[in-house]
Amino acid sequence: MKKYFITGISTEVGKTIASAIITEALEADYWKPIQSGDLEYSDTHKVERLISNKKTVFHPNSYGLNTPMSPHASAEIDGITIDIDNIKEPATKNNLVIEGAGGLLVPLNNEHTLLDILKPNYKIIVVSRHYLGSINHTLLTINYLKERGFDVSLLFSGNEHPTTESIIKKMTNVPVIGRIEEEPYFDKNVIKEYANLFKDKL
Repeated sequence: MKKYFITGISTEVGKTIASAIITEALEADYWKPIQSGDLEYSDTHKVERLISNKKTVFHPNSYGLNTPMSPHASAEIDGITIDIDNIKEPATKNNLVIEGAGGLLVPLNNEHTLLDILKPNYKIIVVSRHYLGSINHTLLTINYLKERGFDVSLLFSGNEHPTTESIIKKMTNVPVIGRIEEEPYFDKNVIKEYANLFKDKL
């Protein structure tokens, strides 16, 4: 069974929608190790609402933090320290989609970042969305992962920006799964359409 870790080049680039699509495409289990804020309508709840298949199991967060901030800061407000030894991958015989929090080097505590919970066998999918500075953020993220030997793929999110995407493709030379367009809304049917579109590239 394969493990897919979904990370972004920044926050609010479309990781949760991407996670829902990939979860649906593979009928995989879903796990968000760390949720910061929005505990009553978390990313797990959002993905669950968008999934059609009956096979996916939604695993609980290792840490559910109350404030929508970087995990290290949110944990401090809650009076706790995130211990990466407590972030244990759920046991499953199914494929597993793991959604990160923010970008790759988001701090979890004074020593560790999100990168420290990645395992060598994870297939990393980087979600890139165009904004001023996104080329730099995308290249930094992908090159950092490649230097550490990870299997990296790229997924574009939002409206097409040909010059940005062209240079990213040339300079990273990683497989591109496709693009999630700037849809007017995302529901189960839209997610399923993208799942069918991307399935063969996962």
